[in-house]
Amino acid sequence: MAAILAATVVLAGCSTLESEPETPETPSVPAVIAPESPLTVPPLSALPDTAPRALAGRFQRVNYADLPRWRDDDLAHFWPLFLRNCKGLMRPTSGSLAVPARAAPRAWQPVCAAAIDPARMPAANDPESVRRFLQAYLQPWRLLGADGKPASNTVTGYYEPLVRGSRTQGGLHQWPLYAPPADLLTIDLGSIYPELAGKRVRGKLDGKRVVPYDTRAAMDANPARRPPALVYVDDPVDNFFLQVQGSGRVLLTDGPDAGKTIRLAYADHNGQPYMSIGRWLVEKGQMTADQASMQNIRAWAQRNPGRVQEMLNANPAVVFFREEPVTDPELGPRGAYGLPLAPRRSVAVDASFVPLGTPVFLDTTMPASEQPFDRLVFAQDTGTAIRGAARTDLYWGYGDEAGQLAGRMKQRGQMWVLWPKQAGEPSAR
Repeated sequence: MAAILAATVVLAGCSTLESEPETPETPSVPAVIAPESPLTVPPLSALPDTAPRALAGRFQRVNYADLPRWRDDDLAHFWPLFLRNCKGLMRPTSGSLAVPARAAPRAWQPVCAAAIDPARMPAANDPESVRRFLQAYLQPWRLLGADGKPASNTVTGYYEPLVRGSRTQGGLHQWPLYAPPADLLTIDLGSIYPELAGKRVRGKLDGKRVVPYDTRAAMDANPARRPPALVYVDDPVDNFFLQVQGSGRVLLTDGPDAGKTIRLAYADHNGQPYMSIGRWLVEKGQMTADQASMQNIRAWAQRNPGRVQEMLNANPAVVFFREEPVTDPELGPRGAYGLPLAPRRSVAVDASFVPLGTPVFLDTTMPASEQPFDRLVFAQDTGTAIRGAARTDLYWGYGDEAGQLAGRMKQRGQMWVLWPKQAGEPSAR
């Protein structure tokens, strides 16, 4: 989950200072959905009609001809992702305001039912057949801001990194990635003050008082206060940026699991504010702002091993993880919607404008480029820095190439949502 991945967290540090991480907002991911299981669509009567949630934006009904380069999007491998997204859409909503808004299941039930009806479903390997299905059942709506004008906003990128690690500390493996500590408290303010629905604070008990949870420096200074470590990574900068991303894969290099790759998925964080280590290096006169790249930060750490912990401690925030198996290397981490993220087809959004589970046509450009990038994606993740109409974070996938693309991604974009024709204007639950 930013969760999802992921948790959703952006890395703008491949060529510039890393930006504030877009950490997931919910303390846990929805119940896991098996990606390989067949889609089942319950009858409409089995989906409770929970109270609607107001959306901050507005929508303008348009035609498919209004979507830039709509017909240029290659939908050859799109259909399995559509069916997987339907699995999320068909889960009943809880009605809780403490979780991100979701697309209304009852609105989508007829569409998902048609998607598995042999008489109406498209040929999965025929892009034009899939496009005809979408055009027959879904209506495009242009997303407008609260001011009623077409929304345009920043599009960034995130990815799933690969690092090398060990389950035991020793040798090169000195940099821990932690599981959530047992004494971490998460307080849902909305349960006390309804106007603060979705807002949480994290801390620990000090006698009868709740106080802020330990900073990174406090954990480093007091071994007794360190949470249980899942793995120890061989590079402090890799460790840091995996936390910035919110999830990642770890290749275990020794012990009985040597050669095995595991996933560390976002579980929680210590509630402390994020501070940029790149900015700290600039303030200390160690490099200039345009030199503060991930590569240069790593090189600085190699030249200054005695100051690495000092650099890391400049950022009091710590992300905690849970271990998950990598069952399919092609699948990304689970986002805030509880589904595995799909490279170049999953995005994090502000769910107060676009409810999770909504197919979105995204109009933007390739990273650091004027080349058009127009495609149909799914709103399946959230992040603390993803705020406002059309603000988007695109999941690029796994590995170094995806990391390079994500790191350079800071474009402008706009979006249209596709919504069931029979359901009227987009709505949330």
